[in-house]
Amino acid sequence: MKYGLIGEKLGHSFSKEIHEMLGNKEYEIVEVPSDELDDFILKKDYVGINVTIPYKERVMPHLDYISPEAKQIGSVNTIVNRDGKLYGYNTDFFGLKDLILSQNMSLTGRKVLILGTGGTSKTAECVAKSLGASKVIKVSRTGKEGSLTYDQKDAYKDSDYIINTTPVGMYPKTDDLPIDPGMFMKLRGVIDVVYNPLKTKMVIWTTKLGVNACNGLYMLVSQAVKSSELFLNKNYPYGTTQKLYRAVYMDKLNVVLTGMPGSGKTTIGKIVAERLNKEFIDLDDYFEEKNGMSAGDYIKKYGEKEFREAESVVVAETSKKTGCVIATGGGAVLRAENVEKMKINGRIYFLNRSLEKIQPTSDRPLSASYESLKMRYDERIAIYRSTADSIIADDGSVEDAVDRIIVLAK
Repeated sequence: MKYGLIGEKLGHSFSKEIHEMLGNKEYEIVEVPSDELDDFILKKDYVGINVTIPYKERVMPHLDYISPEAKQIGSVNTIVNRDGKLYGYNTDFFGLKDLILSQNMSLTGRKVLILGTGGTSKTAECVAKSLGASKVIKVSRTGKEGSLTYDQKDAYKDSDYIINTTPVGMYPKTDDLPIDPGMFMKLRGVIDVVYNPLKTKMVIWTTKLGVNACNGLYMLVSQAVKSSELFLNKNYPYGTTQKLYRAVYMDKLNVVLTGMPGSGKTTIGKIVAERLNKEFIDLDDYFEEKNGMSAGDYIKKYGEKEFREAESVVVAETSKKTGCVIATGGGAVLRAENVEKMKINGRIYFLNRSLEKIQPTSDRPLSASYESLKMRYDERIAIYRSTADSIIADDGSVEDAVDRIIVLAK
């Protein structure tokens, strides 16, 4: 390996794509078992590597040089091999600082709560202090290293900002929540360093409170730019991080199509996927593959209530994917839990086709006649509108609808 990322479990990582966008086609993702880490580092069979959980502190004794910020933090995430000498840096410091500043969050004179006590936690503490935080408190499950435990709520529920440095909520366990943001009395902002999914449950719940919250993708991109400069001994132009972040975000963001049966979700979705070079998923086909029968047959056999339960399982599975175009079933938005899951990695586009433009069909038992179709339309139209991020006029041609989506999805 010439360049790459090492860690223990890296199935969630976007780093390879980011470094390839920066022009480094030799970047690899390598999972290194714990008992092989020391040999890997000392073999020095690389030019530059990034280091992630749980090795950011363990690599430090093997380094010949540690940068001032990495030494202060006590954590290294970037190693450069220069003529057999290993140089360690903490580019996470610059990435996290860039992220906070990009969100216009002012930590000056504020109380900051950090979740976790690992290497990234130490980075967050250093960044918070550099940005003028008046008090920094750490919380962990065990209370180690002078941190509080989660049960000691009275000591931290007045925090102004929260920085989550734990992997709680990270793919594939996207339903996990590190802490309830609703318990905080004067919360001003949340920074979740988890970047996969694009919107963690922590970010979604915080946003619902009307509080600014962001995930760690911008941090990941910013630190990657800094790492790449160290690897390749070059400087990128101003604005590279912002441009690259936008490209990565849109590449990973799912296009989720909702709307009535017969509104063209599958037809439009296939064309959008082809034009955006994304995988296409039809939830009806996915459902049939998983359950051995079509959605219509499932409803006829088990009833709508049982179908909705099975449908939610399918929604949860596909919503964890990134970089897809997903055509949903007509009633998928009826459950709030489904909508929340669709939005962890996706933007919802409602294909707004007028009722008179939709034809009832016999293979859809819930809308087989005009009367039943109209009933479903009347029941759902407000939900389609309220859950959509964008509403796409869909009474014209397929090409018109596709073009409208493409403009918004690039």
